[in-house]
Amino acid sequence: MLVGHVEVRDLRVAGSRAAQRDQLVDVLLRPLEDGFDRAVGQVLRPPRDARALCGAAHRVAEEDALHLAMGLHPLAHGHGGYRSPDGRAAGAHGTHRHARTPVTALADALADAGGAGAPAAATAQLRTLLLAALRHGSEELGRKRSGYEAPVEVAIGQDGGRLLAATPADAALRADPEQAPERAWLLVAAAIGALAALAEPGPPADAAALGVAAGELDGFLVVALPAQPLADDDLDELVPVAFAEQAAAIDRLRATARAVPGALLADVALREPIGAGHPLRIAEAVARLGGLPADPRSVEEHEDVVLPLLDAGRDRRVAPHEDPDPAMRVARRILQRLNGMGKWGGYHTDFAHLARGFAGNDRQLAQDVGEALLADGLLAEKPSVGQRHVFLNPRRAADIHRLIDAGEPPAGLKLPQG
Repeated sequence: MLVGHVEVRDLRVAGSRAAQRDQLVDVLLRPLEDGFDRAVGQVLRPPRDARALCGAAHRVAEEDALHLAMGLHPLAHGHGGYRSPDGRAAGAHGTHRHARTPVTALADALADAGGAGAPAAATAQLRTLLLAALRHGSEELGRKRSGYEAPVEVAIGQDGGRLLAATPADAALRADPEQAPERAWLLVAAAIGALAALAEPGPPADAAALGVAAGELDGFLVVALPAQPLADDDLDELVPVAFAEQAAAIDRLRATARAVPGALLADVALREPIGAGHPLRIAEAVARLGGLPADPRSVEEHEDVVLPLLDAGRDRRVAPHEDPDPAMRVARRILQRLNGMGKWGGYHTDFAHLARGFAGNDRQLAQDVGEALLADGLLAEKPSVGQRHVFLNPRRAADIHRLIDAGEPPAGLKLPQG
C-alpha cells in the first residue's frame, strides 16, 4: 500500500474530472500494489492551454506536464516512516533505513530566498552553501556510487548574456581533460547539455560557432554558453528538468541541478577550452546537434558530423588519409578520429568500433592496428562488461599528436604489414 503524499512538494487535486465534487470516492482507500510508471517529464517550453475535464480546484490549469517523481516506486503505505517535504509523517511506523533523504541545505536556502530571483542580500549565504554543496559533490564523485545519501548538485544561473553551470569537477579540466574521472566528466557533459537545451542556440555551422567557455569557482569547474536572458521563474522551472534529461544515462549517479541567482557566478573569469578537439567543445557540438553528450552511445552516433566540424582547417604535412603506407594510414586515421572526438578517458569507445569508416581488407587491418596501438601504449583499455573499451593514453599525448600530424611513429610502435 502506498504512501498517501505527493512527492517533490507538489500537492495536486486528486482525480481528473472538471470539478472536485464530481470526483469518485476511493472505496478501497489504498492502492493495491507499490509499483507504477515514471511521471511524464516536464515540458521545457509551455504548451497550449489545457482543455476541459482538466480543471484543478476551480483555478487555471497548470501549463506544464507533471513534475518528475523522485523515484519509480514510492514507499508502501504504513512503511518506511516517510515524511513529506513539509515534515508530516506519511506512515504509521517509525523511521526506516530506506527513508527519503531530506532536501539539501542549498535547496532549502534557495526556496526561502526566492530561487534564481533571490535578492543580492542573500548572495553571501547562498555562495557559502553552494561551495559546500560542490565540495560534497566532489567527494561523492570519487565513490563507487555517487549521490545516494544526498544528491550531487550542479548550480545553473545567468549573467551577462551567458548561462553558467558550476560543477563539482576540478577546474583544471579546462586545460587537461584527464583531470576529471569518467563520472565527473559525464556530469560536466550533462551540464553542458542542459545549458544548450535552455539556450537553444541551434546546430553549429562550423567550429567557430561553438561558444563554450570555462572558468573556476574556488577550484571547481564552471562552464558557460551564450544565451538570451530567461525569466527567473523559467529558470527555476526548467533547470532541474533540462539537467535530469541530460544526466539520466549516467550510471551510479544521483544528481540534480539548482537554478541560482546569477550573482553567485558573476565574478567567474571565463576562457575558451584549450585545444580544438577539447571534450567541452565536443559536448557542446553533440548537444546542439540534438544528442546527449553524457551518453556515450549518443556521442558515437554524432561522430560523423562532429569530427569534420572540429577537424576542418587543420594544417598537416601529409593528411592521415593520404599516407602511402596502408598500416600507417589506418593508425593515423584511428588516432585522428579518437582525438577529434576527445576520447582521452572521459569518453571512450568500443574496440570493435576502431574499424568504423574502413572498407574491405582495411577493416581487418584496423583491428590489427588497434592491437598494435594498445601494445605500444598509445591506446589504453578500460574494462567493461562484455566489451573492450579503449581511449587515448594521455601520458603519450605528444607521441599521439606527432603521429597524427606529421606521420612520425614512436620508436617502439610495431604496426602490422598492410
